[in-house]
Amino acid sequence: MANSNYIKIFTGNFITVQRIVSDLEKTNIRPIVKDQSESARLAGFGPSIPGQQELYVHKDELDKAVEIVESITSEFQN
Repeated sequence: MANSNYIKIFTGNFITVQRIVSDLEKTNIRPIVKDQSESARLAGFGPSIPGQQELYVHKDELDKAVEIVESITSEFQN
């Protein structure tokens, strides 16, 4: 997403990404989920890192989104 108004804020597994998406949507942030492995599978290529998804948000929502991601990821570290 070069030259875009969207910034990658997280890369992780499906379950974690869905949890983050849910919490972001509760605050009216609409993230974009990019799944390279699924795109590669549909195109007939093998995935580079299966199960990894990237999460992007609009640059205007970056600060609040990063707070939410950090809150969720800190739960997993404890």
